Amino acid sequence: MSNQAGKRAVDAYIAAAPRAAQPHLRRLRDVIKGAAPKAEEKISYGMPFYEYHGRLVYFAAFKKHVGLYAVGEAKGLQRYFYGASTLRFPFGEPLPAAQISRLVKARVKENEAKALPGPGAESSLPAASGRSAP
Repeated sequence: MSNQAGKRAVDAYIAAAPRAAQPHLRRLRDVIKGAAPKAEEKISYGMPFYEYHGRLVYFAAFKKHVGLYAVGEAKGLQRYFYGASTLRFPFGEPLPAAQISRLVKARVKENEAKALPGPGAESSLPAASGRSAP
């Protein structure tokens, strides 16, 4: 899915969501994109998700809340936890944007660290022999 196709798919998801969910979805999207500007927007499992060196986060609209998934370490967001990797943000309350931004930035760093070759990993470049070409 191209970046434009992903953006259009997420636009369509938000437009089709319940009216009460749309402001939270738009705000959540803005916060995620601000915290992970290189991430690609896509749809998977029928939900918007963001990918950068692997999957970062998903979000979805429900009847009374918006869910954020694959959250990892979520300092300052404990009151929103519902299960091991799910946060629920009820309608009628502002999103805790600063905490969500920190969470997404932490996920970006986790994914970047996983993408880097570990110590002792061999380079894909040929090793220099120290000899000059004849």
